[in-house]
This record gives sequence, structure tokens and C-alpha cells, in this order.
Amino acid sequence: MNILFLTPSPPYPPDQGTAMRNWGLISGLAQHHRVSLVTFSRSSKPIHSKLLSTCIRIETITSHPRKPWDRVRTMLFSSRPDIQDRLAARDTHSLLQQLLAKERYNAIHIEGLEMASYAPTIRRMASNYGSPKLIYDAHNAETIIQLRAFATDVRDPRRWPQALYSLLQLPRLRRFERATCDIVDKVLCVSHEDANALRQLTPGLKPVLVPNGLFLSDYDSPPQAASLPPCSLVFSGKMNYRPNVDAAVWFAEKIFPRILTRLNTSAEFVIVGKEPTERVKRLGEHPNITITGAVEDMRQYLAATTVYVAPLRMGGGTRFKLLEAMALRRAIVTTTVGAEGLNVTNGRELTVADSPTEQADEILSLLQDEERRAVMGANARAFVELSYDWSEILPAIENIYQDTWLSNK
Repeated sequence: MNILFLTPSPPYPPDQGTAMRNWGLISGLAQHHRVSLVTFSRSSKPIHSKLLSTCIRIETITSHPRKPWDRVRTMLFSSRPDIQDRLAARDTHSLLQQLLAKERYNAIHIEGLEMASYAPTIRRMASNYGSPKLIYDAHNAETIIQLRAFATDVRDPRRWPQALYSLLQLPRLRRFERATCDIVDKVLCVSHEDANALRQLTPGLKPVLVPNGLFLSDYDSPPQAASLPPCSLVFSGKMNYRPNVDAAVWFAEKIFPRILTRLNTSAEFVIVGKEPTERVKRLGEHPNITITGAVEDMRQYLAATTVYVAPLRMGGGTRFKLLEAMALRRAIVTTTVGAEGLNVTNGRELTVADSPTEQADEILSLLQDEERRAVMGANARAFVELSYDWSEILPAIENIYQDTWLSNK
């Protein structure tokens, strides 16, 4: 089969959640199919050789951050959500038409809502070019993310401008997500929670569950662990992503001080991830907080952590950061939102705690109990081995291309 993927960023190297999912799908499907790629990039770096050897054709489009005034103008004078215009480019519509005219694709994957602005163009052209099946891979239920962001930020007067932004985005996102689900042939979701959220937006929708996964062999013998203090609490992710920024700041301001006060020894909060915002960078002024910025290999830092923390209060989908920490046998403390989409038992594969006091209590308990950390880490590894290796997930994806799966949504 000929398959075309549209992704918001290059899927290799897989250095963030979006790229990790896209690389898992693309590299797996390329073993048996002809995969082409249209992707956006802000970097002038050449396409990685591994990606070049995986795809039969790659078209890269240079993306530029939207100017603040453009975003304000969209918010004030249109009904479109911000995400719809984030990677909209007139030249891309022409490129897609050229590709469809040259090659008969059996399926076209739209990876994430950022790329969904191209769905109507593809649908209009599809009947002239072999009628490829249009598949929308919902990495997140974006309406849920904004709803949770509003509910979190509205409680803090300092964050009211951000809460207002989310409030304005909500009805627009609902319309856009609903329209996207209506126009495609099949919708993929990473979790039951996301599937239920999209079904509420689009009654009658029948999403296919395709969970996030890892190539677990990459975590069997990770690179040498990074040099971190003996008592290190690590949080990782792209640090300009709003849910990650909120989690880092909330932990630094409300949870970490409670731990330092009660701990007999010193501890370090290590925030690992590229593109930290100024709000995140300011956290590094604390003597016990380290901001690494981009790192070459996230596994080095995950392998060095004493307790991995994921104090997420907003977001959606399932978190690659948790799957990676579990694959490396780390003890984890997260929130109900953080653990969403993972069928874990609280206290077995990881610990769930939602208030600052509960978070601090659970982290302190694990810091003081090496045996419990080891048992939890072993349980976590067994959990991901059972259901979250791409070798277990990819065979099910092949079924999506069968007519019985694509006959109705």
C-alpha cells in the first residue's frame, strides 16, 4: 500500500511525544508498505539519514512561529481556533495537490489536530486521485486539554489571561474537532478517555484505539546514566508545552518546598527538556532546582532519577514520559490526570497523588524506601512489556487498512 503521513514536525529523531508516536507508526508501517511524508520544520538541519532510509519520499516545509499580532487578529476577527492556523500554509495545499496527482495513495494519515486544516483540501481532491482513505490520528482530545487548562488557571489570578485564552478557544476547538472527525474516514485515539471525549463531540463516532508505544529494546541497556545528585526528582518533557510548564511550576512552588523541609538530606528537582520558557527558566534560580534545556538522550536522565515525578494538572492522551520512566524501572509519583489512559493499579506500577501534601508524602515515602522503589520499578517495566511495545501495537494497525475497518466511523 501507498501511505502518506502529514506530521507537524520531523518524526526523527523522536525527541518529544508527537515525534515518538509518529516515528513508531511510520517506521513500523514502512516495513510492509510504501510510506511518504510531508512534514514541517523550523530547523535548517538536513533530514536524518534514518528517516530518509525509511520513507520513499519526504517533503519538508519550513514553518515560522506565528506573530503575536496574527494570533490576536485570529482571536478577535475569526471563529477559528489558534491551532487551526498554527501550521496553515498556502503552498502546502498546492504541494498536496501535486503529490496526489503524481501518486495514488491508499491512505493519508493526518497526525494531530495541527495538521487537520488540510483535511478539507484532501477530501475535495480525493475523488480525482484514487479516493485515498483519510485517517485522523488524534494524539490528544484538544478540547479536553483546553478545558482542563481553563479550570486550572482560573483558580490563580496571576493566570487569568491564560484562563481567558482557553475560555475563548473552547467553543472554536469543539467545532474544529467535530468537523475534523466528520470529514475523515477513520479516527484513531491513544486512550479510552480521549475516545469517549471525541464521541461526545461527534455522536456515532467509532474511534479505533491505538495506544502510544515504545521500542522497548531501546530501554534494555540505556546509555550511561547522567551525573545527578543522590536524591534527584526528575520531570521531563518539552518545556514550552503549557501542561508541562504548569506541572513544573506547581511542583517547584507547592510540592518541592514541603519535601525539602521534611527531608534529612538535600534533594534536587531536575527539569529536563528542550525550549524552556522564561517562566520555567526562573525556577532555576532556586539552588536546588536544575533546568537542563535540550539533552542529547533523555534516557540518561531518566535512568539517573531517584523518583520520577509527573505532577500534571492539565493535558490529555497518554504520556510518553511515563512509559519511558516505567520502561527504565523508575519509581513514579504522578497525578490522576498524569496517569490517565494507563490501566495501572495505584501503588503497584506507580503512585497517584493529587494534592501538594499527598504528592510530598508519597515522594518522601519512596525516597526513604529503596526496596519499595525497586519493586515498583520492576512492576512498571512488566506493565509496559505487556501492552506498550510497538511490536504488540503495530499488528493491530494493519487491520485499520481493511475495508471492514474503514467502511464506517
